[in-house]
Amino acid sequence: MAASVRGLFSRLSLTTPTIACQRVSSNASPVSSTIRSPTAAALTQQTRPFSSTSPAFAKAAKTAKGSGKKKKKKGKGDEPDPRIQNLKVSNPRKVPAPLRFGRNRALRHWTIHRAWLLWQRKERERQEKELARLYKSMHSACEELRQTSGPGLEEEGYLYRVAMEKKGVFKHNNFPMEYARPQVETPAREAWNHGWTRE
Repeated sequence: MAASVRGLFSRLSLTTPTIACQRVSSNASPVSSTIRSPTAAALTQQTRPFSSTSPAFAKAAKTAKGSGKKKKKKGKGDEPDPRIQNLKVSNPRKVPAPLRFGRNRALRHWTIHRAWLLWQRKERERQEKELARLYKSMHSACEELRQTSGPGLEEEGYLYRVAMEKKGVFKHNNFPMEYARPQVETPAREAWNHGWTRE
């Protein structure tokens, strides 16, 4: 017994024989279950590593050691950031899946889609024809005014020039609202005139 206890505290060489171990039961003591017999130790002559701790015992000790620390959640345990979720919902990057229809449903879908495109094209052509008719009517009216003389002793084209000046059309000698401010995208040099007063 004294020799075996002395052997526990002595320095182990790198080439000492490994001691055959039994499986530790829950009721057996660690000293009696560790050493099986000196003859079995002499028969199994192998090189001994620096650490004699078994991997299972090392893993259990490591988990017990780190149990006091607060663990960070990793992987699926993390709660998603609501800002990222909002961006993913509002800006989807995935291309939507293609429509997979049966043959009859695909035919119905194609027919409705072509009918919608045909209606849009007819509506666009109708609007273009209406604008062309209005432009042609205004052009012919202005041409008639340009070739008409009068009133009184006025020469030819007088009515056309008066119509193009548009005096009194906007009341009180004003001008169209579109001319009040240049339609540009650059900001004004003076955003607000604080010195303005009503006259």
